[in-house]
This record gives sequence, C-alpha cells and structure tokens, in this order.
Amino acid sequence: MNQRNYLVILYDYYGELLNEDNKKYFEDYYFDNLSLSEIADNAKISRNAVHKHIKSTENKLLFFEDKLKLCQKEKEINNILESIEDENLKNKIKKIFN
Repeated sequence: MNQRNYLVILYDYYGELLNEDNKKYFEDYYFDNLSLSEIADNAKISRNAVHKHIKSTENKLLFFEDKLKLCQKEKEINNILESIEDENLKNKIKKIFN
C-alpha cells in the first residue's frame, strides 16, 4: 500500500482527533486533489503554511497509529476472522466490531 492510501485510511480512523483547519487542508489535498497553491488561495494563507499544516496532519495521523494501532489491529482481526471456519461464530464476532 502506498503512503497516500495509508494516510487516507488513517484519516478514517483518526480524523476526528484533528482540528478543523488540519481536517480541511488534508481533505482538500487528499480527497479533492487540490494543489497547495489552490488550497492557499482559497484559505488566504501562504502555500508554505498549507504545506506545514498538511505535513503536521500526516505526522499526527502516523503518531496516532503508532500509539493506538487501530488500523493494524483491525487488519489482524480480519485475518483471524478469515481463518475461522464456523460461519455462525464469524458473523457473531463481526457483529461485535461493526
């Protein structure tokens, strides 16, 4: 998985922990595919400030995952679930996590 996709996945887990500015710039850059210059023009700040916000957000997302490991744990749980042959048990476990 490339870094961009990984950061987007982490945003799904931890996005609500970010402040509104960081969420907005991250979403503009990663989801709306706006350039740093376009984001800067829209926000009336410098391109460098946008870059710093996005880098800070990326670092926070990686920090959250390093400490909480929610993404990693979900992958591990899904791998374990795939190995369970009892469909009834598998569905009960999935229901707990959804």
